[in-house]
Amino acid sequence: MPNVPGQASRRSGTRILVVGAGIAGLAMARSLRGHGFALDVVERQPTWSPAGAGIYLPGNAARALRSLGLEDAVAERAARISHQRFADHRGRALFEVDVAEMWRGVGPCLALHRADLHTVLAGYGDPVEVAMGTSLREIHQQDGTTTAVFDDDSTGDYDLIIGADGIHSTVRERCFASAGAQPVGRVAWRFVTDRTADLTAWTVRFGRDVTFLAIPLGGGRAYCYVDSRKLTPVRTPPVEQLRTMLARFAEPVPSLLETLGADGPVHVGAVEEVSLTDWISGAVLLVGDAAHAAAPNMAQGAAMAFEDAVVLAECLTATSDVDGAVATFQQRRRARTEWVLQQTHRRDRVRGLTPLLRNQLMRVGGGRIFRANYRPLLDPP
Repeated sequence: MPNVPGQASRRSGTRILVVGAGIAGLAMARSLRGHGFALDVVERQPTWSPAGAGIYLPGNAARALRSLGLEDAVAERAARISHQRFADHRGRALFEVDVAEMWRGVGPCLALHRADLHTVLAGYGDPVEVAMGTSLREIHQQDGTTTAVFDDDSTGDYDLIIGADGIHSTVRERCFASAGAQPVGRVAWRFVTDRTADLTAWTVRFGRDVTFLAIPLGGGRAYCYVDSRKLTPVRTPPVEQLRTMLARFAEPVPSLLETLGADGPVHVGAVEEVSLTDWISGAVLLVGDAAHAAAPNMAQGAAMAFEDAVVLAECLTATSDVDGAVATFQQRRRARTEWVLQQTHRRDRVRGLTPLLRNQLMRVGGGRIFRANYRPLLDPP
């Protein structure tokens, strides 16, 4: 159960529960606490796990981390990414973007292991207090009171419950008439491995219906992401799947696959998105992937979660009217998250063109299109 269920906030007696202690939940807890709110944070997993792959944080993510007081701590554990290079599967250049210049004045582009990012969010400075191994079983809203019922039968009354529990959100399932996460028609393979000498920048290779991305991480590691239109992985080991799909790809692909060995750890799963008409149900609010998950080709999942945390704290601080603050939050955030989803779809349509047409389009206008994808995100949320 939460350490202090239903405890009063230092701000106007507002009682807040954050469900989920992943990237979105910990960022939300940091931001609300930094604005003087006391809150309960619950996480259904019994212990922290170092599992996971890598993560790329564009400049607007670093800006939001700066607002949370965490930019330097994250940057210390990350590799700085100055360029993104795009090529076909044979390694023939399509275009390149100086992202350090593009995000100048906003923030650096950073890449690190998800476990390292989580460590900073959870434990840097004054650690976030989390009730681990605590699941939310039910939410009851009646006569202006919102009650959370936990798996040990303990309860807490709250003025606001924040569902930050990811793309397969329990809070969304309990309180929202929504279809939830929807597949986008791609399967993704993710892994972290040793960095090879020729991997010097964020590097992507486009094949026919297969994309390979490799990003340098801190500590001599590399994060690799592969996706394919094949809807279900074949019944063979993931490393063998990758070697078959990527057999004709040029370096650094073969060398990176070689570092995996025969049975290296590879995470495989369908790529999904979440698009809701409303993130609010009474005194319950969804944030992060629970509200607006998109496929990862814009690398904006964490950035949008960090921005959610910053903006919600600002909205709650500006008024004692929780309902009004939450409505303002949704209004401020919706256009930005919908832009990310739209640009994600646009990028996937380009990737879905025939290789000849796709490559020609990228050579001629790839840099211009890339910068247009991110232009609104250069401004503060």
